[in-house]
Amino acid sequence: MDHAATMRRCYELINAGDVDGFGEFLADDFVEHEQAPGLEPTKEGVLEFFRMYRAGFPDLRFDPEDFIASGDKVAVRVRATGTNTGDFMGMPATGRSIDIQLVDIIRFGEDGLGHEHWGVADVMTMMQQLGVVPPPEPAPS
Repeated sequence: MDHAATMRRCYELINAGDVDGFGEFLADDFVEHEQAPGLEPTKEGVLEFFRMYRAGFPDLRFDPEDFIASGDKVAVRVRATGTNTGDFMGMPATGRSIDIQLVDIIRFGEDGLGHEHWGVADVMTMMQQLGVVPPPEPAPS
């Protein structure tokens, strides 16, 4: 199975706003290791997260830049962009844009579905870009 192609298709579905279509690529026993506050680390929790993300950033795009596949796992370096025009995780819309990097690692089962996810997102940069957190102080010269 070409798990990298499956990952590419998942990003395409999220970019198109088809969260339910994306969900068809996740196993019912899916485990999310990158937990978001207030969400269950399950398939339903992940789908709820992406619905919230799309509501806060209707033009959200995930552009995969690198794929590394080994056995039953695929790691992807991704650029995420979007404009915050809706409420997001309890924060009102800022009207500002984000452009951040993230890494996703998915373990696939023999059924071709994603069974586990580990991820790292540059949330601090996102919060700075949204104006929620001040930018870092410049280093002294």
